[in-house]
Amino acid sequence: MTINGYIFDYGGTLDTGGDHWGQVIWRAYQQVGVPISEEKFRAAYVYAERELGRNPIIQPDYTFHRLLDVKMHIELEHVEANCPAVSDAQQYHDALVESLYANTIAHTQHSRKVLDNLKGQVPMVLVSNFYGNIHTVLAEMEMSDMFQSIVESAVVGVRKPDPRIFQLGVERLGLPSHECMVVGDSYDKDIVPGAAAGCMTTWIKGLPWKEHPADTSKATRTITKIEEILSL
Repeated sequence: MTINGYIFDYGGTLDTGGDHWGQVIWRAYQQVGVPISEEKFRAAYVYAERELGRNPIIQPDYTFHRLLDVKMHIELEHVEANCPAVSDAQQYHDALVESLYANTIAHTQHSRKVLDNLKGQVPMVLVSNFYGNIHTVLAEMEMSDMFQSIVESAVVGVRKPDPRIFQLGVERLGLPSHECMVVGDSYDKDIVPGAAAGCMTTWIKGLPWKEHPADTSKATRTITKIEEILSL
């Protein structure tokens, strides 16, 4: 197996240690004591994701801290409207944002150290479903210099799991697809379309939003921690 270039996912891969963001936020809800069931939380999480996806709420200059601030506000509005037991959901807003932001900083610092070991050895491209502010977020997390190119769904008009977004990543690397390694936390959104684009794939198997699929044969390698890619 010859790896001449890497295509990294961002959310859930470099900023959470492989865990789905829904699970990360649910843990934060539990830590700060939001009195809500997981079922009600999941509904609020999906609602906020859809709102951010269909409306241009997040601007290109929004930092990740500001993104969290907006996202938690939308989620908690839904919680308050649909959970009678939580009459003042916004009281948890600041605690949630700060907890999530601290967790994100810790994970991205760790990921940056791993990527720094690869930098200079092989070219790396970022392919991400994001809101149009990934450049601002990467600068905030001191990761701007890690990637030779960024393919962001909100900019190119293609979203995972469409394999075309990974084909764009391959083109940015300027390599044959079979020499490129896709690294991501989502089997359905990273691994399957990455393989369909002709790439090798490394699946970071963390805590999922839904159960992991029974058939994971599209993953060339499966790991549980990002630093394991250094042994490939």
